[in-house]
Amino acid sequence: MGNNPQNQQALWWKQGVIYQVYPRSFKDENGDGIGDLSGIIAKLNHLTWLGVDAIWISPIYPSPMVDFGYDVTDFTGIDPIFGDLATFDALVAQAHQNGIKVIMDYVPNHTSDQHPWFLESRSSRQNPKRDWYVWVDPKPDGSPPNNWLGSWGGSAWEWDANTHQYYLHSYHKAMPDLNWRNPAVKEAMFDVARFWLDRGVDGLRIDSAQRIMKDPHLRDNPPNPTPDVTAYKRLGDYDSQLHLYDKGHADIHAVYRELRQLLDTYSAQSPRVALGEMHIFDWQEWARYYGAQLDELHMPLNFGLVGISWKASVVRRLVQAVEAALQPEAWPNYVLSNHDEPRVTTRIGPKQARIGTMLLLTLRGTPTLYYGDEIGMHNIEVPPQYVQDPWEKNMPGMGLGRDPQRSPMQWDSSPNAGFCPPTVKPWLPIANDYKLVNVAAQHDDRHSMLSLTHTLLKVRRATPALARGSYISIEGVPEDCFVYVRQFGGQRRLIALNFSGSEQHIQLPEMGNGLVLISTHLDREEPVDLASLHLRSDEGCVIELPDSI
Repeated sequence: MGNNPQNQQALWWKQGVIYQVYPRSFKDENGDGIGDLSGIIAKLNHLTWLGVDAIWISPIYPSPMVDFGYDVTDFTGIDPIFGDLATFDALVAQAHQNGIKVIMDYVPNHTSDQHPWFLESRSSRQNPKRDWYVWVDPKPDGSPPNNWLGSWGGSAWEWDANTHQYYLHSYHKAMPDLNWRNPAVKEAMFDVARFWLDRGVDGLRIDSAQRIMKDPHLRDNPPNPTPDVTAYKRLGDYDSQLHLYDKGHADIHAVYRELRQLLDTYSAQSPRVALGEMHIFDWQEWARYYGAQLDELHMPLNFGLVGISWKASVVRRLVQAVEAALQPEAWPNYVLSNHDEPRVTTRIGPKQARIGTMLLLTLRGTPTLYYGDEIGMHNIEVPPQYVQDPWEKNMPGMGLGRDPQRSPMQWDSSPNAGFCPPTVKPWLPIANDYKLVNVAAQHDDRHSMLSLTHTLLKVRRATPALARGSYISIEGVPEDCFVYVRQFGGQRRLIALNFSGSEQHIQLPEMGNGLVLISTHLDREEPVDLASLHLRSDEGCVIELPDSI
């Protein structure tokens, strides 16, 4: 059913907008300085007003919190710091009542080393769950079985003195990798998916989606001849190898076809979605995760806009490459910030962040907004004594710590920004400018980032050309501008974005006249002659074109 265009046309995940909630930092309702599920419920009205269609909630499972919930000890529970299953059910019910879908973070690659499965697995070589993880004998000299590296530094292998074997961990040693070549593991993790889908969850965001299948022969990764050239952030020693064998084995596609079949049985009642976290920047390779018959992931996540230099020509080339890699019915997606990447306002500055928001919400594809980006939150400075992130603790000073983009949401100008009670210490520091940059202050400012985001979402929702139309790049424009048309049926919208701090003049005489619907400056709704379109510095416009016949 997934590839029938009639079915796909109005699917919520195809025309909607996803909003990522990092629950620790969204809203603390019980007064312990850590955000919780009740806090999300309390702020659903904000999300409804804003105009998003779905929330993706980062992990809320029971966890020792070595990696803040990605190290899971129970895949079918809720960590008490966030609430309980009853609160989760109430959140899903209230979100659905508000017209908002709920996407669960699904973590199939690894567990916590405190998970009952791993405690059994490491207890002896004879344990029935031994093969639920990747255990391997040392080389004759006692060293690890191959040269694989953990992406947080050091070897991907950890010695177990009790059973005299190494276990594999793609990340922290407290997060051992599951063995997806064991059918019992696959079935157990599919049962986890069923558990949450049975509770009414509308989709799964699959963490580390390309990691779950490794080379069965455990071959060494070859050296990387150009470790300094990366489409993604620098990862230290990890970049010294080409990661051919420790992730993305071809057998992974059969697993995702099976998972898709599972989801499709639920989609018969209401459409479900599978998103996959993919740090792949070879777009042909990335597109393979849709499946040859569009029968794998609905959308492998696209982080292309996160790592590239912020220039109109570079962004345009990226979008063209993504479009070229897709089969006709595959649906793209874009993201500008998330819990692992520096915030867009920090990367490109507050003026261009408005351009970024217009880009994100008008490109062909499903956008994911990161909490706080709607008000222009930026990365914070985290003094060493306040560092929480294990990546920063493992590799200090490299700039890999993710605390700066996870600071508490800024709701108002009261102490602690309305995130938690004034007398409580929040789990991470609040940004210094919270008295100016907050939801309440921007709600009443018709030129604010919040007003821009809200207005763009309203226009997008009311405009089929923006929500699900085709994409055509316009050539022959100034090099600092990115201009494209979105079209659905006869409806056409021109998006013109100025990536520079200088005025730009765009000449499109063949397009005739148009009507500016919204400018990133929020001060312009007027007819324009497209033979001479004037863009101010850091300005983007959505322009209504006459309907095509």
